[in-house]
Amino acid sequence: MGSEHAIEVHNLTKNYKLYDKPTDRLKEAMNPLSKKYHKDFQALNNVTFSLKKGEVLGIIGKNGSGKSTLLKMITGVLTPTSGEISIQGKISALLELGAGFNPEYSGLENIYLNGTIMGYSKEEVDAKLDDILAFADIGHFIHQPVKAYSSGMFARLAFAVAINVDPDILIVDEALAVGDIHFQAKCYRKFEEFKEQGKTILFVTHALDSVIRYCTTAIVLHNGELIDQGPCKEMVDVFKKLLVNSPSSTQTRMSSSPKLNATNWKAEMETHPDLVEYGDKRVEIIDYGIFNEMNQLNATLQSDEQTTFKIRVRFHTPISNPIFAYTIKDLKGLEIAGSNSWYDGVLTGDYQSGDELTINFTHKLNLQGGDYMLSLGCTGYEGDNLVVYHRLYDVLFFKVVLFKSIVGITNLNTTISIEH
Repeated sequence: MGSEHAIEVHNLTKNYKLYDKPTDRLKEAMNPLSKKYHKDFQALNNVTFSLKKGEVLGIIGKNGSGKSTLLKMITGVLTPTSGEISIQGKISALLELGAGFNPEYSGLENIYLNGTIMGYSKEEVDAKLDDILAFADIGHFIHQPVKAYSSGMFARLAFAVAINVDPDILIVDEALAVGDIHFQAKCYRKFEEFKEQGKTILFVTHALDSVIRYCTTAIVLHNGELIDQGPCKEMVDVFKKLLVNSPSSTQTRMSSSPKLNATNWKAEMETHPDLVEYGDKRVEIIDYGIFNEMNQLNATLQSDEQTTFKIRVRFHTPISNPIFAYTIKDLKGLEIAGSNSWYDGVLTGDYQSGDELTINFTHKLNLQGGDYMLSLGCTGYEGDNLVVYHRLYDVLFFKVVLFKSIVGITNLNTTISIEH
């Protein structure tokens, strides 16, 4: 193992035997003909990567991709079926909420229990105790049994112990998701301190914006296989392709050819089953989709990339100057942003029955990272009356990955164009 590497993983594989019922395990063990009663499941398959000292590695993948299994083998909790792992340095791991804690012990007693597990004497834990208590900041609850803790208090104490034992390598598996925003900010500041001290961090999270902001490199796992390793922003792009079931590989990552289904975009998007739809449909929205800057259908988008909401409409009667609109709402239903052709002074023209056209709403999604809902609509004025031709409320969900921190809600500066 090179002295510049903290972790090297070679051809790592982990297989499990899955049984339909507990008695099948006994039947298999006792069967004189060695009959199989199990199904083989490969949690990891031939995974190879390396991590240099001082780097922060983000591990990205959908649920069930093998992320936690990989971390547990690196920390020695699980034994690989095959392959090798080389480690240089002392590891402190926060794999699961409260792992290694005795629920009957107080928080203070669990600090000493974890210190003992990590190989520290009582005197060494005594020297670190003030730092641990200050970071956890759970007050008098430190003397209460941890079974009475909230998930947030559990996370605070577990993380405080993990980072204050001065490890060379820190491993965190989704444990920060339960902490409040102030605690998370404190943890990420500690990450920065660790990086400056030349320590190594492995970080598993579903928060893609955190991977971009805090990690120096990333890997993408899918169905137990390592798809790619490289710069964080590029790996997030690879992962976004996985979410829409398009091939993910180094070749795919470098390709600029668009994935564009010109006849049925919505079939490749996840339409909200409880959307609200109404209008007389004299103008009908027949297709819709969300496209990234590569003109690919995608519902996971970076805040700094150009994004286009596309709708295709069909006219069933002659209509003059229809108004096309979109609205973005958060999951609580608060309208965050939106625009329409009338507000932007776009004259949309006159159309006859049978005409079809595509409307593009193009912008950068300068929004806070998170999940949002998209609504689409087509209306128009007939005399002084506003007529609703077709509206689709909350038709699509999409996720914004925050590339650069923002405060509040920004103007999307949307431009609108129409293709005949």
